[in-house]
Amino acid sequence: MSVPRQTERLRVLIANERLDRLALVARSVSALGHEVIAREVDPGDVGAVAARERPDVALVGLGESSEHALSLIEGIVRDAACPAVALIHAPDPVFLREASKRGVYAYITDGENEDWQSSLDIVLRRFADYHDLERAFGRRAVTERAKGVLMERHSVDEAAAFEMLRDRARSANRKLVDVATAVVESYLLLPRVPHGEEASPTG
Repeated sequence: MSVPRQTERLRVLIANERLDRLALVARSVSALGHEVIAREVDPGDVGAVAARERPDVALVGLGESSEHALSLIEGIVRDAACPAVALIHAPDPVFLREASKRGVYAYITDGENEDWQSSLDIVLRRFADYHDLERAFGRRAVTERAKGVLMERHSVDEAAAFEMLRDRARSANRKLVDVATAVVESYLLLPRVPHGEEASPTG
């Protein structure tokens, strides 16, 4: 007999216009060893609940009305920092296309209960990868802005500006992005240097 692998216990929000479906999904989620932290029917409430409870993942069922399900997805994606997964009875290209526009990460069909865990694993991994990439782009953007500040203030080229950032980070034992952020934030408070006037070097 195979021993089931240990999985991280997730905090799950479930949403559906049908209360009977909420009960079925809740049982399936609990059977996987996860915790249902909220059950929502009203699209007007789901966003606030998701923001307050901060679930790891939200499962949104497609009931009688696709518009209702889409509104639930929209509320969750707008107000919560978690992936939304659509639960559908059978593949529905029209609904899934609209759901993807509203930010749904994946879908799971009713007949795949035994595969829900692997699907959730994939969704959470992709969600984490996306945010890692988003943070990486954010760090790069801050560094580029800081280089621009130093190039203007010290009349140096891009390579020299980067070396200034890197040297400061090393000497202060700080991350490069932290030094870049400090440069950009302090720049916003400084008066502009008249053209042709050389700025005094910073420490």
